[in-house]
Amino acid sequence: MSATLLAGAIIFETAGTISLKVSDGFRRKIWMAPFATSYIIAFIMLALVINEGVPIGVAYGIWAATGVALTAVLGRLLFREPLTPLMELGITAIAAGVLAIELSLH
Repeated sequence: MSATLLAGAIIFETAGTISLKVSDGFRRKIWMAPFATSYIIAFIMLALVINEGVPIGVAYGIWAATGVALTAVLGRLLFREPLTPLMELGITAIAAGVLAIELSLH
């Protein structure tokens, strides 16, 4: 259950960040609700993961790292933002780190 909650927290956090970008610095007010709602849900889900006994460093590390990687990829796909080879190497390192953390739990 904690893996599902953590995946949800990552998805909602990423959705909130994408909504922030689409809001154009909150100039497009309609995106404020998805931004705020997504972040609230993300933090609630992250709290539930921690409440299930996943160590905070592990939960937050996976949440933050995966969110960074997913946001970078979506930034490239949705907004044509740069995704350089060095950034791709960083995303690979993040994935390896998340995998190492996940494997350490078992």
